[in-house]
Amino acid sequence: MKKTWKKTAAWLTAAAMTMGMGMTALAEDAAESELKEVTVILDYVPNTNHTGMYVALDKGYYEEEGLDVEIIEPTDGATATLIAQQKGTFGIAYQEDVTIALTAEDPLPVKAIATIIQHNTSGFVTLADSGIESPADFEGKTYAGWGGPGESAVLEACMTQAGADFSKLNMVISDGSGFEALGKSCDIMWFFEAWDSIMAEMNGCELNYMACRDLDERLDYYTPIIITSDAVIESDPEMVSAFLRATEKGYQDTIADPDGAAEILSSHAPNYDLEMLKLSQEYLADKFMEDTDTWGVMKDEVWDNYSAFLQEYGIIDEVLPADQCYTNEFLPQ
Repeated sequence: MKKTWKKTAAWLTAAAMTMGMGMTALAEDAAESELKEVTVILDYVPNTNHTGMYVALDKGYYEEEGLDVEIIEPTDGATATLIAQQKGTFGIAYQEDVTIALTAEDPLPVKAIATIIQHNTSGFVTLADSGIESPADFEGKTYAGWGGPGESAVLEACMTQAGADFSKLNMVISDGSGFEALGKSCDIMWFFEAWDSIMAEMNGCELNYMACRDLDERLDYYTPIIITSDAVIESDPEMVSAFLRATEKGYQDTIADPDGAAEILSSHAPNYDLEMLKLSQEYLADKFMEDTDTWGVMKDEVWDNYSAFLQEYGIIDEVLPADQCYTNEFLPQ
């Protein structure tokens, strides 16, 4: 009798444990199935501009907001176009891209919802011993760039304001070799301080740096920014807010611990030198929220100024009201 009771008790215990484990697994599966799938399309390969999102991903901030986030590199086309086609939920782009997309003959239904960095951290570079120290010295020199629509406008403006003749600048497409091309195939390049300049310095390449924002205040535009489509905003505004809440947490953590954040990025982009990532992240820690207490916030004047600049140099035909280009309504309060 006792043996029978013990066997029955053991069986019941095992059954209960099995059922419990099964229920736990079912609950976990249900929780995962309830997460909304979100795809973020980057503007380029993963880099320190994007780290806050990888921090939010690794620390579970997106999952806490009910989101299953995947971060991918762009494939067939510009990120703004892919987002407009709803091939991704959110994208990383630039103010220039959005402005041009919205003023095109067939405007793309996209909108900026946050800026990642408050000020433009890019500018022109030359070798320190080149004697090319300002756009006034660009005549007769070779500039290597990426062929963007606003690129020639920026160069023309900066040279003209410095009293130089833009028509005397030779423009070529960069071969992708970065700072190593300076003094060889080109004299001038456009670098981002947090990435290209740091990489050059780590390799002993001394540069002259001419910040765009110092050459013309209208060039202090937002780059990079987070965008989404009008369709996503209309169909699920709470999801947009949830995404930015989690993303903001990731960037706050990145600001507080840039070295730790760099290590997280390194786990997603292992081909980069970790020391370079740390130096870049330390530089950006002061830039993500420079001159503001609110991560991601944008201002009308920045959009208006750059739109007016693009119109002046014939890149766009009309200046759209800033509120048609961006919104702050989904940022954490």
